[in-house]
Amino acid sequence: MAGKNFNLFKQTIEQRFMRHPVVTNNEYTAWFARSDISLDHLRHFTTQFSVFSNQFLLAALNRVINADSLEAARESKEILMNELGVIYHKDGGAAAPHDVPVQQVRAGRTGRNEDREGDPALVSTEGTVEGGTFRFQAAHFEWLLRFAEPLGLTFDDLGKRRHGTPTTLHFCDQLFSLYGSDDYNQAMGAAFAVENWAAAGFWKELIAGLERVKAAQVPSLSLAFFTWHDKIEDQHKSHVWDELKACYASPKFREEPFLAAGVLMLDGVKVFWDGLNDDRKRARALVA
Repeated sequence: MAGKNFNLFKQTIEQRFMRHPVVTNNEYTAWFARSDISLDHLRHFTTQFSVFSNQFLLAALNRVINADSLEAARESKEILMNELGVIYHKDGGAAAPHDVPVQQVRAGRTGRNEDREGDPALVSTEGTVEGGTFRFQAAHFEWLLRFAEPLGLTFDDLGKRRHGTPTTLHFCDQLFSLYGSDDYNQAMGAAFAVENWAAAGFWKELIAGLERVKAAQVPSLSLAFFTWHDKIEDQHKSHVWDELKACYASPKFREEPFLAAGVLMLDGVKVFWDGLNDDRKRARALVA
């Protein structure tokens, strides 16, 4: 640890990651939260978001394959397997909401607000995939399918690389190469940057906009995909600095490749949102 100063490094992180424009000033999600969103644009947003969400599976698998230790591989599998439909299992607790039978939830007999609580048959946010139950319906992509259905979008309309715009695919490719990198410092920097972007509030902005659409245009719109992710990011936010400190203590840790990869990852995130922002501005100009 000679020559390393975590507090000084933390200040550098604050400057280079936390003040990145995609974290501090995301024009698209700010617009999304406060504006009237046309259904045509919402379909476009849903398609692009589904491409990023589904292609993330490749990055997550790459991260498992390229993990530098068994512990890191298992941590990466927690994310990947939950994405695919393994529900988090919490040992020693009372019956969790996800233990409610799917049929009972579909019949509406749980007495819960599914938009705010998430689908209680599917969405535990605590625990581990070890000992968890796999359900096809618990796959995150299937949540998006249920969200997209009232918009007239089907399985064939979503998630495939062929549906992505160049800006969406740029983001996906950056995730694959950086988040899933076989370079320890690159992978850690990209993952830390993504986690801080995800915890910076963009989910809440999307939810605000979607609630407006649900209230005014599509009452059957299910928001569970978005509200669940917002909940879990709120939990992650309190842990990321502790995780970084442990990472910093590793003899393999190098500051500059960590920082460089993190900034590149955030640049890739910004390309995605800027692409959507440009798309909605072009659509508005055509209408005008």
